[in-house]
Amino acid sequence: MRVSATSLILLVPFSLAAFTHPGLLHTASEFTFVASKVASGAQPWTTGFAKLTANSHSASTYTARPVATVYRGTSSLGTENYSLLFNDMAAAYALALRWKISGDTTYAAAAAAVIDAWSSTLTEISGSSDKFLAAGLYGFQFANAVEILRGYSAWTGFAAAKEVLLDVFYPMNRNFLLNHNGAAIDHYWANWDLCNIASAIAIGVVADNQTIYDEAIEYFYHGAGNGAIENAIWKVYTGADAGLAQLQESGRDQGHTMLVVGMLGTIAKMAGSQGLDLFGYLDNRILKGAEYAAKYNLGNDVPYTTYTNSDVTQTVIAPASRGDIRPIWELLYNQYAKKKGLAAPWTTQYAALVRTNGSGSEGGGGNYGPNSGGYDQLGYGTLMFSL
Repeated sequence: MRVSATSLILLVPFSLAAFTHPGLLHTASEFTFVASKVASGAQPWTTGFAKLTANSHSASTYTARPVATVYRGTSSLGTENYSLLFNDMAAAYALALRWKISGDTTYAAAAAAVIDAWSSTLTEISGSSDKFLAAGLYGFQFANAVEILRGYSAWTGFAAAKEVLLDVFYPMNRNFLLNHNGAAIDHYWANWDLCNIASAIAIGVVADNQTIYDEAIEYFYHGAGNGAIENAIWKVYTGADAGLAQLQESGRDQGHTMLVVGMLGTIAKMAGSQGLDLFGYLDNRILKGAEYAAKYNLGNDVPYTTYTNSDVTQTVIAPASRGDIRPIWELLYNQYAKKKGLAAPWTTQYAALVRTNGSGSEGGGGNYGPNSGGYDQLGYGTLMFSL
């Protein structure tokens, strides 16, 4: 593994006796639970599984389209082709889920073929500064597919997959969190940090690397950039507006705000699979941010405090993309309202809205349009996160 000697400063030890596997978005007991519900025809899992199997990314005939260099962002270095990667990662994940739930190894083999194709081909992620978004978003997705497949006994590609995660994705995640592409610390929006935190957490677990995992968790707690939790959700309201907290991207647009909510849920769930409760951190700060975003995007008024950084001053909440539909709400609803038993009225309503718009279930990549925003989250939350 090629890792610089320079290190993020660790203020809190998070050492584990050993990593749990599988231990990212899903654990072994969760797979057993979901498989049993689908086998018995229980709802909403059966509808969720039908949503998965109807998606072309979960077909056993899916064929990967790997390239040596992935480009994201307009630059002179190469033509954008990152849709190849996000489609294939959506497929690897969907196929891996289909295997774990059905027990049919045809789908495990198909998922492994997608990962193997990229492991043997990918050497670089390039482009404009957007390359760091690609490294973060598709790094956490790649790692989640690998983490599921590590339980497929016929798979011989785990070592190669781990190597590409450590040699291609992780150095970019770490570089961005340390250096922010040479920009002012508050220049990049919260979602840039969050997707790279998510990728580093996921890669740390896959690689059984405590240092990588600890660095990413430490950044979530105390990082200087906008992805650290107290910067990503920076204004907590009290009094009549108690239970709401304003997000760093609320004055930008609602599509990116939803991306922040989705990435926070992803980070917290992956950490939770390793026994660390980020959902409850700072008096359920993630829930307060989710409630704020959900309430506004459901058409209601919310308080807004002027946000200022070195680039912008935003005096009002942004209406652009209001009502954005993404498969991010089932995870938050089930973790907070059902598992923790907390009041989450707006999150609950948003989960129901996305479920309704999806004919009864959250979908995955390919169910939310062809552009990158439709592939930012792995999805299938009704199937995988319902309790």
